[in-house]
Amino acid sequence: MILLGINDLARREQARELLAWGAERYWGLSPLPQIAAGERGKPWFPACPQRYFNLSHSGKLALCALADGEVGVDVQEMRAAWRPSLVERTCRPEERAWLASLGDRGEDFAQLWALKESAGKQTGYGLPYPPSRQAVPVPPLGEPYDPGQIYTLGEIQFRVYLGENWRGAACGLEVPPQEIQWVSGLEKEISPLQGEENLL
Repeated sequence: MILLGINDLARREQARELLAWGAERYWGLSPLPQIAAGERGKPWFPACPQRYFNLSHSGKLALCALADGEVGVDVQEMRAAWRPSLVERTCRPEERAWLASLGDRGEDFAQLWALKESAGKQTGYGLPYPPSRQAVPVPPLGEPYDPGQIYTLGEIQFRVYLGENWRGAACGLEVPPQEIQWVSGLEKEISPLQGEENLL
């Protein structure tokens, strides 16, 4: 798995440009193959079904994962505070207990949410309703997530990523990389193909 990032996103299309840059550099796919939505809405390459990708963006950040199997990625800009009702609606009892053990900090909820989103995107189903139905691995009470550690849930392997004002997560059947490869000055811009604007 390869994880690419942009930390100065000015427009949503840059996430697609990041995908095009990565697909050409790591897979030799140029131009970017046509993207279609799978039966559950997950974007994929019909002409290259053995190549898997996933995108996420939040604020000025975008992440793109390239993998040899189904992959999920998510990034969340942190908010100053989260409503208690949101935590109750989105978290399982063990997740609520874990959050409480760390003082119900916003950065921990953002990390948990990024893990849930990445897990839902990896399967292609997205987050269930309510999101508390989506299980993710949780550290022991009082311990924050460790970016150096691999977390597992069944066959799925997760890794967390953190920055000053954001949290991210990637998951798949293969081990997510320890580092994000940050990309600046993309070498080319890709215009969305007709009918694909809402897929990324």
